[in-house]
Amino acid sequence: MELTGAEIVIRCLQEEQVEYVFGYPGGAVLFIYDELFKQDKVKHVLVRHEQAAVHAADGYARSSDKVGVALVTSGPGLTNAVTGIATAYMDSTPMVVISGQVPTFAIGEDAFQEVDAVGITRPCVKHNYLVKDVKDIAITLKKAFYLAKSGRPGPVLVDIPKDVSNQKTEFAYPESVHIRSYQPVGKGDSTQIKRAAHLLMEAKRPMIYAGGGVVLSGASAQLTELVRLLGFPCTNTLMGLGGLAASDKHFVGMPGMHGTYEANMAMQYCDVLLAVGARFDDRVVGNVEHFEQEKRKIIHIDIDPSSIAKRVKVDVPIVGELKPVLDELLAIVKNSRRTAAVADMALWWKQVEEWRDKGGRLRYKNSTEVIKPQYVIEQLHEVTGGDAFVTSDVGQHQMWAAQYYKFEKPRRWINSGGLGTMGFGLPAAMGVQLVNPGATVACVTGEGSIQMNIQELSTCKQFRLPIKVISLNNGYLGMVRQWQEFFHGNRYSETYMNALPDFAKLAEAYGHIGMRIDKPSDVEPALKEAFARKHELVFMDFRTDPSENVFPMVPGGRGLSEVMLGEDL
Repeated sequence: MELTGAEIVIRCLQEEQVEYVFGYPGGAVLFIYDELFKQDKVKHVLVRHEQAAVHAADGYARSSDKVGVALVTSGPGLTNAVTGIATAYMDSTPMVVISGQVPTFAIGEDAFQEVDAVGITRPCVKHNYLVKDVKDIAITLKKAFYLAKSGRPGPVLVDIPKDVSNQKTEFAYPESVHIRSYQPVGKGDSTQIKRAAHLLMEAKRPMIYAGGGVVLSGASAQLTELVRLLGFPCTNTLMGLGGLAASDKHFVGMPGMHGTYEANMAMQYCDVLLAVGARFDDRVVGNVEHFEQEKRKIIHIDIDPSSIAKRVKVDVPIVGELKPVLDELLAIVKNSRRTAAVADMALWWKQVEEWRDKGGRLRYKNSTEVIKPQYVIEQLHEVTGGDAFVTSDVGQHQMWAAQYYKFEKPRRWINSGGLGTMGFGLPAAMGVQLVNPGATVACVTGEGSIQMNIQELSTCKQFRLPIKVISLNNGYLGMVRQWQEFFHGNRYSETYMNALPDFAKLAEAYGHIGMRIDKPSDVEPALKEAFARKHELVFMDFRTDPSENVFPMVPGGRGLSEVMLGEDL
């Protein structure tokens, strides 16, 4: 039986058990949308902007361990989606983006709504394809889903010209694919794993540094067991929060530019550092030249060989999937007759606790006059019992959410880490809510970020998504203002938002519940009321202290030990 290219696209999505596609129609994908209309297995979520489609697919994927799928048209549809694609690429989100293209005979002719989708996206995808023959659609989509999910995950673009989507061929979906040039490593090198175990057992000042790879690979249980077995301090990056429960006694907080003092100092002064699914990015280690106060050995485990020794010298590189590598490491440690020196570990923990006491900066001054943003996040944690899915936009509110919402489970914290994309939070929350129906989903945002994709309140209304939006509104582009205060002589160039809408009324205009909260005493009651509305979207506009800054802070270009702890707290 022959099918059109558009029918084949839908059949492939069904074969991959895709439940939701996030998209926006246009001329180049009309045949595909026509086939979507004729079936009900694959549901379509109509967003109001293509960037939001990809962010929603991102939130869907990261909170569920599934592949997110977005569908956009050619030209501006594709270019609007690029920000979301780049976001997913930086954060290693498994995703397939299907884009329409002008007919094959018009490619290269500057046709209406034509852009070079493959060329534009090449730097920010794991791979991309331009399908010029209808016979290649099925095998290409099979490869796309395989590439997106295997190895180090990432977005894959499949660009389909309009005429190809209307041509016919016989359909057969392959059970598997083999890509000769792409063979991701599964099991790590046993010799290297034994070397790593030996170093860990000999360490006097050990440290475990776990990143987003732990969450993406589902290796949180193995990480937790290893940390508890060894008794070592462990830090989770911004993308790795929840990989080890925040309440675990071995957890020393988040590292990096706005990380805890004890995490940063332990990273600097340890003698053996075990990096698991992390990439030593600039926001974590600061200036690489200053990322070592004393000589140490570094063990680096990652699925992506290009990430190892990319920024720092590594002594024991281990390429492989985290779960089997950690399983093998655990088995060696359990069977070893060697044990970490109890006396040395006691001294090391004593030092870590001293750093924790010195950097008690997370004890902020509460206020009865003005709402402190940290207080809002703490109350959010209390009201939700620490069991919500939390998405965020980018800025001060993102850092406060990471610092003050104590994540106990993986895949509960969804934010744009690598690219730092404003406008991410609300559409990501839509994807999270759809794949986790009945779950509590909160979007922490700011008055600047929310306006990037605020039109998605319309999508939330159409699909009855009961997201709770927590806007920490300080009237500024807060993080930029903070840098201007510290490093640009208080010259607040274009960071004051002096023409803001009434967000509560705007939310009501979209058909939702809007609340404005001005007093600290109203924070907890407002949150309780909002989360009691189980089936409604509630937009909470918290008017917060405009002078509040995020501490601690490692200035750009400095080392982790050059941390600013802030005012006398």
